[in-house]
Amino acid sequence: MREENKREGYSLTWETLKPDWPLWVILAGLIIAGFLLYPMLPEQVPVHWNIRGEVDRYGSRAYGAFFAPLLTCGLYALMLVMPLVDPWRENYARFDGVYRLLRWSLVLFMAGIYAAATAAALGYGLDIGLLVKGGVALLFVAVGNVMGQVQPNFFVGIRTPWTLASTEVWRRTHRLAAKVWVLGGLICLVLAPVRSPAGAYVFFACVAVMGLAPVIYSYAIFRRLRN
Repeated sequence: MREENKREGYSLTWETLKPDWPLWVILAGLIIAGFLLYPMLPEQVPVHWNIRGEVDRYGSRAYGAFFAPLLTCGLYALMLVMPLVDPWRENYARFDGVYRLLRWSLVLFMAGIYAAATAAALGYGLDIGLLVKGGVALLFVAVGNVMGQVQPNFFVGIRTPWTLASTEVWRRTHRLAAKVWVLGGLICLVLAPVRSPAGAYVFFACVAVMGLAPVIYSYAIFRRLRN
């Protein structure tokens, strides 16, 4: 059975799912927390903060209690089923540990944001800007550390026309992205406590560079390899 699954590359078997059991506990805990917190939350809860860390949008009590838990469960389930329809499904066997780490990173990040947002809604004096920016920075560092191991697929990684057209472009682009994301994530982590608008603009500019640099590089290296 194990060899058969390896040839297929990815399948929803107990062997695939078993290491994720702590995530199921976290996901169930988020749903239970929503029911427990619902009576305690105000009628209007903060759901968005501006660049200065000030609340600029509110949502209903139900939104604050259940949206993030349900979204997290949905994203986790989507990550489980997407590889089943990927034309490069067999490649997932070559980075199954990395793909599991990506699932863990997503769930833990979303759970942390939910905890911070509900704590703020309940009146605890948390610096949401610091927590969100710090979480984003740590997410980039964690994902960047393994990005170079991601193999060609249609759902995970730097998916541009040029990386999907060439395995060599894919390999080089993800090796660059790994370095850029770790370095950029560490810079963002340093910038996270800076509360001024200028610090926030630099933070988001750094995030934009981390997103755009691998895309531009993938095009450049594709052109170079073709010439």
